[in-house]
Amino acid sequence: MKAVAAPDAGLRSIPALLARNAATLGNRPAYREKEFGIWQCWTWSQAQEEIRALAMGFLALGLNRGDHVAIIGRNRPAHYWSMVAAQMCGAVPVPLYQDAVASEMAYVLGHSGARFVVCGDQEQVDKVIEAEGEAHTVEQIIYTDKRGMRKYDHSRMNWLRDVQAEGRVAHQRFEAELDARIAELDYDSTCVMLYTSGTTGKPKGVVLSSRNVIETARNSSEFDKLKPTEEVLAYLPMAWVGDFIFSVGQAYWTGFCVNCPEGAHTMMTDLREIGPTYFFAPPRVFEGQLTNVMIRMEDAGRVKKWLFDHYMRLARRVGTALTDGRPVGAVDRLRYGLGNLLVFGPLKNTLGYSRIRVGYTAGEAIGPEIFDFYRSLGINLKQLYGQTEATVFITQQPDGQVRADTVGVASPGVELKIAENGEVFYRSPGTFVEYYKNPESTAATKDREGWVATGDAGFFEPGSGHLRIIDRAKDVGRMADGSLFAPKYVENKLKFYPNILEAVVLGNGRDYCTAFINIDLTAVGNWAERNNIAYASYQELAGHPQVYETIRRHVEEVNASVAQDPMLSGCQIHRFLILHKELDADDGEMTRTRKVKRGVIAEKYADLIAALYDGRTSVYTETEVTYEDGRKGRLKATLRIEDVRTTPTSAQRMAAE
Repeated sequence: MKAVAAPDAGLRSIPALLARNAATLGNRPAYREKEFGIWQCWTWSQAQEEIRALAMGFLALGLNRGDHVAIIGRNRPAHYWSMVAAQMCGAVPVPLYQDAVASEMAYVLGHSGARFVVCGDQEQVDKVIEAEGEAHTVEQIIYTDKRGMRKYDHSRMNWLRDVQAEGRVAHQRFEAELDARIAELDYDSTCVMLYTSGTTGKPKGVVLSSRNVIETARNSSEFDKLKPTEEVLAYLPMAWVGDFIFSVGQAYWTGFCVNCPEGAHTMMTDLREIGPTYFFAPPRVFEGQLTNVMIRMEDAGRVKKWLFDHYMRLARRVGTALTDGRPVGAVDRLRYGLGNLLVFGPLKNTLGYSRIRVGYTAGEAIGPEIFDFYRSLGINLKQLYGQTEATVFITQQPDGQVRADTVGVASPGVELKIAENGEVFYRSPGTFVEYYKNPESTAATKDREGWVATGDAGFFEPGSGHLRIIDRAKDVGRMADGSLFAPKYVENKLKFYPNILEAVVLGNGRDYCTAFINIDLTAVGNWAERNNIAYASYQELAGHPQVYETIRRHVEEVNASVAQDPMLSGCQIHRFLILHKELDADDGEMTRTRKVKRGVIAEKYADLIAALYDGRTSVYTETEVTYEDGRKGRLKATLRIEDVRTTPTSAQRMAAE
């Protein structure tokens, strides 16, 4: 089955693409959802009927053109339908992070002025009701899961299926009105509003038009030759632009099936059952899976572990070349085939990656070691570089030109340039319309010619023309001796080790670099269990002498690797400590997409930073934490500070000789 052609005058909105898919791909699966252990399926024709019924239900409740409809919940077909139904009514969908606390929701609800809210379950309804103390715009709450909702005040609250039922009953009243509103939609109509993660301040509402979404979906789909037969797993937050472009933009443009897992706890099982052909995950997912693989190998028998180590050495040597289609000797090819039979194939099947034709990672830079691990298994994993303001895609990696140290070439339709200060700028059909109610930030980010400042520092690689991203421009600095400081580069190398969950490297304007480390409780806890080491808390395990010794070895190995890079060799870590708590979005230390808020870290842990640089071997600290129920508490701890051996650079070695 061939993919659809370029857009014409009738395909200028997501609802128009839905009508096209229902007409041409009517009996093909559009959505699957696993509930109570059973997969349910809706074809494109059935999805269209469900969405139109919901849209007419919205009209019956009084949804107006230009209204904002907040959508809060896990990935479910009903929530994607809500977004498209809102668009049909001429309204704007605004997805929110479901793990956001009530105060974060209050800001977005108040800022967007959302009149309608679609909530996944009772938990989200409760947070919206709490948020209404600050945001007074909500008039209708619609919930998807009716468990626990019986005793709530339903004067302005409805079950989503009841809204659909009302729409079906009233279709004669609203059919013509709905068709008229759909006909009004064009390329310049607002398709969705997505809020930034708020790394540097309050989240900003990024307004994306139908042109932004459809042109980007078309170009990116053609780049990777996506077809209606693709299968994707929708498990990432619906409020994140990546999920929207993959699960709505590309899905509606190409006509492939979007599969929704039962929940986070079944995601890995559901991934294996679906076996997606097109897959996207941020680095933290790949890091977590690699950690689990390494844990299992530590627990494996001697023969199994030997086989794994033996064939992984071979994979690291020739696997990426085979994945790229480069020539490999006949003997190595034969040995790799045997390794695929014994190790790689079963491993990919366990991970759910057996059928992947194209895989992407983005959101944060991925460690080269992690990236190469997956590609060495024969998985066509690529990096893309993008942001919400670009409707995701800025650069992509063409087949046969995939490398860990670059993010590829400009995506189709995208123009790139590097400013004198090293900042990357782009211009594309996906460039956002504006920041909602924030003309100052819009003007500061996008100039009159349409060029957008990414906030990232990078350069074009001589010869290949591929873009290399060094770090966030605001995070790149200089050491006291003038050498380049790029913390993300070192942090990604540290996170390759399964024992390290998160790292924050410090050193801008300093004589040397230091680091905060978060251990991975799963990996280190597994080690403790194997070695009969008892511990009562994360804090106790993090402070264990043997854990410190293990992390010190990891840091020294990273230092040896960093020393090989002439541009960034000054970023070797001299001292580190293991934090007594995990960095947490609820404590304001990370965004909901797990990006470290460096400014918050620097302020909150100023006492620890001071101790790292004044020569102390330990430091007492008290830290405020937020519990799951919203209560505040304080953690007290005395943290050990460890010195680390650094590796002489090539220039230093030559001088010594």
